[in-house]
Amino acid sequence: MTQDTILDPVITLPAILDIRAAEPLKSELMQYRGHAVTLDASGVERLGGLCLQILLSAVKTWKADGQALIFLNVSKALNEQWLGFGASPDELVAQDAA
Repeated sequence: MTQDTILDPVITLPAILDIRAAEPLKSELMQYRGHAVTLDASGVERLGGLCLQILLSAVKTWKADGQALIFLNVSKALNEQWLGFGASPDELVAQDAA
């Protein structure tokens, strides 16, 4: 892992955010806790409830840590499913440090 990776990590979210993707997603996010992170959501086709919970938790955790968590290129499918679960659209936009 290079210093640049730690400073500017970009996590590309998988197409299917289901129960199988939950643990790897959580682990990857936690690897970068304390750093600003960009989530490339351009390829997401399906969002499951467990991954939604992980992403919502990350939004709150990064905000509490005073770090930015940025959703980049949010796919139409992710946006629709996020809202379909009743999650706030405000949490799916770029989150600046608190």
